[in-house]
Amino acid sequence: MAVKLRLKRFGRRHRSFYRLNAIESRNPRDGRVIEQLGWYDPEASHPESASSLNRERIEHWLSVGAVPSKTVSDLLRRHGIGAGR
Repeated sequence: MAVKLRLKRFGRRHRSFYRLNAIESRNPRDGRVIEQLGWYDPEASHPESASSLNRERIEHWLSVGAVPSKTVSDLLRRHGIGAGR
């Protein structure tokens, strides 16, 4: 089973909100997840309140071979988590 760290879209039209998930790579973007690892709000008024990530679990998934998407990789790099892409 190939696991990826991906964003799952929530919110309404023109006001997106994302949850960071560990998900099997063959599942669709909004499909069944293995574990929820945090959230990301790209339209937050303050950058420090734009996301909340479970650092411990993200590092666990990266250590067992989960591959982050490009966007998730950039987000993790901003928070100083893992090597990124």
